[in-house]
Amino acid sequence: MKAPIKNYAKIGTILFMSYLGLSKGDNSEGSLEGIKKICCDDYFDAIEVNWIKDPAARAKAAKLMNDSKITICYGAQPRMLTTGLNINDTNEEKRLECLASLKAGIDEAYEIGASGFAFMSGKYDEATKDQAYEALLKSTKELCAYAKSKGNMPVELEIFDYDVDKKSLMGPAPYAAQFAAEIRKEYDNFGLLLDLSHLPLTREGSKEAVEAVKDYLTHVHIGNAVLPDADPSVPAYGDDHPRFGFPNSANDVDQIVEFLKALFEAGYLGEGKRPVISFEVKPQPDEDADIVIAHCKRALNEAWAKLEI
Repeated sequence: MKAPIKNYAKIGTILFMSYLGLSKGDNSEGSLEGIKKICCDDYFDAIEVNWIKDPAARAKAAKLMNDSKITICYGAQPRMLTTGLNINDTNEEKRLECLASLKAGIDEAYEIGASGFAFMSGKYDEATKDQAYEALLKSTKELCAYAKSKGNMPVELEIFDYDVDKKSLMGPAPYAAQFAAEIRKEYDNFGLLLDLSHLPLTREGSKEAVEAVKDYLTHVHIGNAVLPDADPSVPAYGDDHPRFGFPNSANDVDQIVEFLKALFEAGYLGEGKRPVISFEVKPQPDEDADIVIAHCKRALNEAWAKLEI
Protein backbone atom coordinates (compact mmCIF):
# COMPACT_ATOMS: atom_id res chain seq x y z
CA MET A 1 0.00 0.00 0.00
CA LYS A 2 1.27 3.44 -0.88
CA ALA A 3 -1.11 5.33 1.43
CA PRO A 4 -0.08 5.48 5.10
CA ILE A 5 -1.54 2.79 7.34
CA LYS A 6 -2.92 5.51 9.59
CA ASN A 7 -5.36 6.43 6.83
CA TYR A 8 -6.96 3.05 7.49
CA ALA A 9 -6.38 2.08 11.12
CA LYS A 10 -5.40 3.20 14.58
CA ILE A 11 -2.40 1.13 15.62
CA GLY A 12 -2.30 0.07 19.24
CA THR A 13 -0.62 -2.34 21.61
CA ILE A 14 -1.85 -4.32 24.59
CA LEU A 15 0.01 -2.89 27.55
CA PHE A 16 -0.24 -5.96 29.77
CA MET A 17 1.21 -8.15 27.00
CA SER A 18 3.90 -5.73 25.85
CA TYR A 19 5.19 -5.30 29.40
CA LEU A 20 5.23 -8.33 31.68
CA GLY A 21 4.05 -8.25 35.26
CA LEU A 22 1.00 -6.05 34.72
CA SER A 23 -1.77 -8.64 34.35
CA LYS A 24 -2.77 -8.78 38.02
CA GLY A 25 -3.40 -5.04 38.20
CA ASP A 26 -1.26 -4.47 41.28
CA ASN A 27 1.92 -3.10 39.66
CA SER A 28 0.85 0.54 39.49
CA GLU A 29 4.35 1.87 38.92
CA GLY A 30 4.95 -0.53 36.02
CA SER A 31 1.59 0.30 34.46
CA LEU A 32 2.21 4.04 34.62
CA GLU A 33 5.72 3.65 33.19
CA GLY A 34 4.47 1.51 30.32
CA ILE A 35 1.53 3.79 29.59
CA LYS A 36 3.84 6.80 29.42
CA LYS A 37 6.16 5.02 26.97
CA ILE A 38 3.30 4.13 24.64
CA CYS A 39 1.68 7.55 24.91
CA CYS A 40 4.99 9.22 24.00
CA ASP A 41 5.38 7.08 20.87
CA ASP A 42 3.37 8.60 18.03
CA TYR A 43 3.45 5.32 16.09
CA PHE A 44 0.63 4.34 18.42
CA ASP A 45 -2.85 5.81 18.19
CA ALA A 46 -4.38 3.35 20.67
CA ILE A 47 -3.53 1.56 23.88
CA GLU A 48 -5.25 -1.39 25.52
CA VAL A 49 -5.06 -1.47 29.31
CA ASN A 50 -6.45 -3.72 32.00
CA TRP A 51 -7.33 -3.17 35.63
CA ILE A 52 -5.18 -0.89 37.76
CA LYS A 53 -6.34 -1.66 41.26
CA ASP A 54 -5.03 1.47 42.98
CA PRO A 55 -7.56 4.29 42.39
CA ALA A 56 -4.92 7.05 42.58
CA ALA A 57 -2.71 5.30 40.04
CA ARG A 58 -5.72 4.66 37.82
CA ALA A 59 -6.53 8.37 37.85
CA LYS A 60 -2.92 9.19 36.89
CA ALA A 61 -3.08 6.64 34.08
CA ALA A 62 -6.33 8.12 32.78
CA LYS A 63 -4.80 11.60 32.74
CA LEU A 64 -1.69 10.42 30.87
CA MET A 65 -3.77 8.68 28.22
CA ASN A 66 -6.37 11.36 27.77
CA ASP A 67 -3.78 14.15 27.71
CA SER A 68 -1.96 12.31 24.91
CA LYS A 69 -5.10 12.01 22.75
CA ILE A 70 -4.61 8.27 22.43
CA THR A 71 -7.61 5.95 21.99
CA ILE A 72 -8.10 3.86 25.12
CA CYS A 73 -9.44 0.30 25.11
CA TYR A 74 -10.09 -1.78 28.22
CA GLY A 75 -9.20 -5.48 28.28
CA ALA A 76 -10.87 -7.46 31.06
CA GLN A 77 -9.32 -10.80 30.09
CA PRO A 78 -6.75 -10.63 32.95
CA ARG A 79 -9.59 -10.23 35.46
CA MET A 80 -10.47 -13.81 34.48
CA LEU A 81 -7.14 -15.38 33.57
CA THR A 82 -5.37 -14.36 36.79
CA THR A 83 -8.25 -15.25 39.11
CA GLY A 84 -9.82 -18.37 37.60
CA LEU A 85 -13.19 -16.64 37.26
CA ASN A 86 -15.38 -18.00 34.47
CA ILE A 87 -18.20 -15.99 32.90
CA ASN A 88 -19.83 -19.14 31.49
CA ASP A 89 -19.52 -21.16 34.70
CA THR A 90 -22.47 -23.52 35.04
CA ASN A 91 -22.32 -22.93 38.79
CA GLU A 92 -24.57 -19.87 39.15
CA GLU A 93 -22.81 -18.52 42.22
CA LYS A 94 -19.45 -18.61 40.46
CA ARG A 95 -20.92 -17.11 37.28
CA LEU A 96 -22.29 -14.21 39.25
CA GLU A 97 -18.92 -13.68 40.94
CA CYS A 98 -17.28 -13.30 37.53
CA LEU A 99 -20.12 -11.11 36.28
CA ALA A 100 -19.62 -8.75 39.22
CA SER A 101 -15.91 -8.49 38.46
CA LEU A 102 -16.56 -7.71 34.81
CA LYS A 103 -19.17 -5.09 35.69
CA ALA A 104 -16.55 -3.48 37.94
CA GLY A 105 -14.26 -3.55 34.90
CA ILE A 106 -16.90 -1.71 32.87
CA ASP A 107 -17.03 0.90 35.63
CA GLU A 108 -13.24 1.31 35.40
CA ALA A 109 -13.41 1.48 31.62
CA TYR A 110 -15.82 4.41 31.81
CA GLU A 111 -13.72 5.99 34.55
CA ILE A 112 -10.58 6.12 32.37
CA GLY A 113 -12.38 7.17 29.20
CA ALA A 114 -12.13 3.87 27.32
CA SER A 115 -13.84 3.48 23.96
CA GLY A 116 -14.58 -0.22 24.39
CA PHE A 117 -14.57 -3.15 26.82
CA ALA A 118 -13.26 -6.60 25.87
CA PHE A 119 -13.65 -9.90 27.69
CA MET A 120 -13.37 -13.62 26.97
CA SER A 121 -15.32 -16.81 27.48
CA GLY A 122 -14.11 -19.33 30.02
CA LYS A 123 -13.29 -23.00 30.07
CA TYR A 124 -16.02 -25.60 29.57
CA ASP A 125 -16.68 -29.33 29.75
CA GLU A 126 -17.89 -31.00 26.57
CA ALA A 127 -20.61 -32.79 28.53
CA THR A 128 -22.12 -29.48 29.67
CA LYS A 129 -21.22 -27.33 26.66
CA ASP A 130 -24.83 -26.38 25.93
CA GLN A 131 -25.34 -25.20 29.51
CA ALA A 132 -22.08 -23.20 29.33
CA TYR A 133 -23.30 -21.59 26.10
CA GLU A 134 -26.54 -20.53 27.77
CA ALA A 135 -24.60 -19.17 30.75
CA LEU A 136 -22.38 -17.13 28.42
CA LEU A 137 -25.43 -15.87 26.53
CA LYS A 138 -27.07 -14.74 29.78
CA SER A 139 -23.88 -13.14 31.09
CA THR A 140 -23.11 -11.30 27.85
CA LYS A 141 -26.58 -9.82 27.66
CA GLU A 142 -26.21 -8.61 31.24
CA LEU A 143 -22.84 -7.02 30.42
CA CYS A 144 -24.21 -5.33 27.30
CA ALA A 145 -27.20 -3.99 29.25
CA TYR A 146 -24.94 -2.71 32.01
CA ALA A 147 -22.60 -0.98 29.58
CA LYS A 148 -25.55 0.50 27.72
CA SER A 149 -27.04 1.86 30.94
CA LYS A 150 -23.88 3.88 31.54
CA GLY A 151 -23.40 5.22 28.02
CA ASN A 152 -23.57 2.46 25.39
CA MET A 153 -19.91 1.42 25.49
CA PRO A 154 -19.14 -1.39 22.99
CA VAL A 155 -18.72 -4.81 24.63
CA GLU A 156 -16.45 -7.17 22.69
CA LEU A 157 -15.93 -10.90 23.13
CA GLU A 158 -12.50 -12.17 22.10
CA ILE A 159 -12.35 -15.50 20.26
CA PHE A 160 -9.81 -17.92 21.75
CA ASP A 161 -8.73 -21.50 21.13
CA TYR A 162 -11.11 -24.19 22.33
CA ASP A 163 -8.82 -27.23 22.76
CA VAL A 164 -5.13 -26.22 22.89
CA ASP A 165 -4.21 -23.70 25.57
CA LYS A 166 -6.92 -21.43 26.99
CA LYS A 167 -9.58 -23.99 25.95
CA SER A 168 -12.30 -21.36 26.01
CA LEU A 169 -15.89 -21.93 25.02
CA MET A 170 -16.04 -19.33 22.27
CA GLY A 171 -14.12 -20.50 19.23
CA PRO A 172 -13.76 -21.17 16.31
CA ALA A 173 -15.02 -18.20 14.28
CA PRO A 174 -18.29 -19.69 12.91
CA TYR A 175 -19.38 -20.70 16.42
CA ALA A 176 -18.60 -17.20 17.68
CA ALA A 177 -20.59 -15.70 14.80
CA GLN A 178 -23.58 -17.86 15.74
CA PHE A 179 -23.32 -16.57 19.29
CA ALA A 180 -22.92 -12.95 18.18
CA ALA A 181 -26.02 -13.18 15.99
CA GLU A 182 -28.08 -14.11 19.05
CA ILE A 183 -26.72 -11.24 21.14
CA ARG A 184 -27.19 -8.69 18.34
CA LYS A 185 -30.91 -9.44 18.23
CA GLU A 186 -31.13 -7.48 21.50
CA TYR A 187 -27.92 -5.45 21.84
CA ASP A 188 -26.32 -3.34 19.15
CA ASN A 189 -23.33 -2.55 21.38
CA PHE A 190 -21.91 -6.09 21.09
CA GLY A 191 -19.12 -7.21 18.80
CA LEU A 192 -16.40 -9.81 18.31
CA LEU A 193 -12.65 -9.43 18.71
CA LEU A 194 -10.56 -11.53 16.32
CA ASP A 195 -6.86 -12.18 17.01
CA LEU A 196 -4.49 -13.33 14.27
CA SER A 197 -2.42 -15.17 16.87
CA HIS A 198 -5.36 -17.42 17.76
CA LEU A 199 -6.12 -18.56 14.21
CA PRO A 200 -3.33 -21.18 14.08
CA LEU A 201 -4.69 -22.58 17.35
CA THR A 202 -8.26 -22.79 16.01
CA ARG A 203 -6.89 -24.21 12.74
CA GLU A 204 -8.45 -21.45 10.63
CA GLY A 205 -7.10 -19.33 7.82
CA SER A 206 -7.41 -15.56 7.85
CA LYS A 207 -9.85 -15.38 4.96
CA GLU A 208 -12.27 -17.99 6.34
CA ALA A 209 -12.20 -16.65 9.89
CA VAL A 210 -12.69 -13.01 8.92
CA GLU A 211 -15.43 -13.93 6.47
CA ALA A 212 -17.26 -15.88 9.18
CA VAL A 213 -17.36 -12.99 11.67
CA LYS A 214 -17.37 -9.96 9.37
CA ASP A 215 -20.89 -8.87 10.31
CA TYR A 216 -19.94 -8.70 13.99
CA LEU A 217 -16.24 -7.79 13.89
CA THR A 218 -15.47 -4.65 15.90
CA HIS A 219 -11.89 -5.14 17.09
CA VAL A 220 -8.69 -6.83 15.88
CA HIS A 221 -5.42 -8.01 17.41
CA ILE A 222 -2.36 -9.20 15.51
CA GLY A 223 0.16 -11.58 16.99
CA ASN A 224 1.77 -14.97 16.71
CA ALA A 225 1.53 -18.48 18.15
CA VAL A 226 3.55 -21.66 18.22
CA LEU A 227 1.61 -24.25 16.25
CA PRO A 228 -0.67 -26.63 18.18
CA ASP A 229 0.93 -29.70 16.56
CA ALA A 230 4.39 -28.70 17.77
CA ASP A 231 5.98 -30.34 20.80
CA PRO A 232 4.29 -28.78 23.88
CA SER A 233 7.71 -28.52 25.53
CA VAL A 234 9.09 -26.08 22.95
CA PRO A 235 9.40 -22.40 23.99
CA ALA A 236 6.22 -20.29 23.73
CA TYR A 237 4.02 -23.27 22.86
CA GLY A 238 0.33 -22.47 22.44
CA ASP A 239 -1.20 -19.10 23.22
CA ASP A 240 1.96 -17.38 24.46
CA HIS A 241 2.07 -14.60 21.83
CA PRO A 242 5.77 -14.62 20.87
CA ARG A 243 7.20 -12.11 18.42
CA PHE A 244 6.60 -12.61 14.71
CA GLY A 245 8.79 -15.26 13.11
CA PHE A 246 9.58 -16.96 16.43
CA PRO A 247 10.94 -20.54 16.08
CA ASN A 248 8.20 -23.13 15.40
CA SER A 249 5.60 -20.35 15.11
CA ALA A 250 2.89 -19.75 12.53
CA ASN A 251 2.84 -16.01 11.81
CA ASP A 252 5.29 -13.59 10.27
CA VAL A 253 5.11 -10.77 7.75
CA ASP A 254 3.37 -12.79 5.01
CA GLN A 255 0.63 -13.91 7.40
CA ILE A 256 0.07 -10.30 8.52
CA VAL A 257 -0.33 -9.37 4.84
CA GLU A 258 -2.89 -12.14 4.37
CA PHE A 259 -4.81 -11.04 7.47
CA LEU A 260 -4.85 -7.37 6.44
CA LYS A 261 -6.05 -8.33 2.96
CA ALA A 262 -8.91 -10.36 4.46
CA LEU A 263 -9.88 -7.40 6.65
CA PHE A 264 -10.05 -5.14 3.57
CA GLU A 265 -12.07 -7.67 1.60
CA ALA A 266 -14.54 -8.03 4.47
CA GLY A 267 -14.96 -4.26 4.76
CA TYR A 268 -13.48 -4.00 8.25
CA LEU A 269 -10.68 -1.84 6.86
CA GLY A 270 -11.39 0.98 4.47
CA GLU A 271 -10.17 4.51 3.97
CA GLY A 272 -11.41 6.79 6.72
CA LYS A 273 -12.79 4.01 8.94
CA ARG A 274 -9.72 3.74 11.19
CA PRO A 275 -10.66 0.89 13.56
CA VAL A 276 -8.12 -0.24 16.15
CA ILE A 277 -5.55 -2.89 15.24
CA SER A 278 -3.41 -3.77 18.26
CA PHE A 279 -0.28 -5.84 18.70
CA GLU A 280 -0.78 -8.71 21.10
CA VAL A 281 2.84 -9.74 21.39
CA LYS A 282 4.64 -10.82 24.54
CA PRO A 283 8.40 -10.69 25.13
CA GLN A 284 9.89 -14.02 26.12
CA PRO A 285 11.85 -14.25 29.39
CA ASP A 286 15.18 -13.44 27.72
CA GLU A 287 13.81 -10.62 25.52
CA ASP A 288 13.63 -6.85 26.05
CA ALA A 289 10.08 -5.48 25.90
CA ASP A 290 11.01 -2.29 24.05
CA ILE A 291 12.98 -4.25 21.45
CA VAL A 292 10.01 -6.56 20.88
CA ILE A 293 7.71 -3.56 20.41
CA ALA A 294 10.14 -2.17 17.81
CA HIS A 295 10.14 -5.59 16.13
CA CYS A 296 6.32 -5.48 15.93
CA LYS A 297 6.34 -2.06 14.30
CA ARG A 298 8.89 -3.16 11.70
CA ALA A 299 6.90 -6.32 10.93
CA LEU A 300 3.68 -4.36 10.41
CA ASN A 301 5.45 -1.71 8.33
CA GLU A 302 6.90 -4.41 6.09
CA ALA A 303 3.55 -6.14 5.77
CA TRP A 304 1.81 -2.88 4.88
CA ALA A 305 4.41 -2.16 2.21
CA LYS A 306 3.80 -5.61 0.66
CA LEU A 307 0.00 -5.37 0.82
CA GLU A 308 -1.75 -4.99 -2.55
CA ILE A 309 -5.40 -3.97 -2.54
